[in-house]
Amino acid sequence: MWTARKSVTMIAPERALPGRETPMAVPERHFVLGTPLTPPFPAGFETAVFGLGCFWGAERRFWQLPGIFTTAVGYAGGYTPHPTYEEVCSGATGHAEVVLVVFDAARTGWRDLLTVFWESHDPTQGMRQGNDIGTQYRSCVVARTGEQRTVAEEVRDRYDKALGRAGFDRITTVITDAITGAAPFYYAEAYHQQYLAKNPGGYCGLGGTGVGCGTP
Repeated sequence: MWTARKSVTMIAPERALPGRETPMAVPERHFVLGTPLTPPFPAGFETAVFGLGCFWGAERRFWQLPGIFTTAVGYAGGYTPHPTYEEVCSGATGHAEVVLVVFDAARTGWRDLLTVFWESHDPTQGMRQGNDIGTQYRSCVVARTGEQRTVAEEVRDRYDKALGRAGFDRITTVITDAITGAAPFYYAEAYHQQYLAKNPGGYCGLGGTGVGCGTP
């Protein structure tokens, strides 16, 4: 992944790059699932956005679950509209690398997704995941509903205690919401979408703590 600059301090909004109005062009269909990558999605499906380090490996964790309609990688949590990968990795947009998950809650529920999220990375590392250092690698959840946020905070607090008992630092995961449009999801470039399916030997820096989440 990108290593030219390793910013660990969030940029101020007024200093962020201006971005652009044109959305990133992405494939019409998911490389693995064959489903649409962009809205509108069929009625009855819910959406969520997670950031847990390098989005290549993160996306693969989710598309393998039952009941997943589609996934896509992109950027969220920052200030620059429709940023490029290089811009995000420069630290000058404020965005994190994230995964959009569209799911059938009757088959894989929100709590199930949270379990995968928490157990697939180390949420105590701040602006990094392992050797991947920078603000774009921070742990985050962008809740799409008020209920999602409430549950995410509840599970975070319980998991924080479990990690503490195992000797880990406090969780640094940021939980925000997109209810007011304050945290939009911007699609990443086409070559990033389902990257590890197209490049099976590609880089994946994800690694959990080994502590179970135990989400009921």
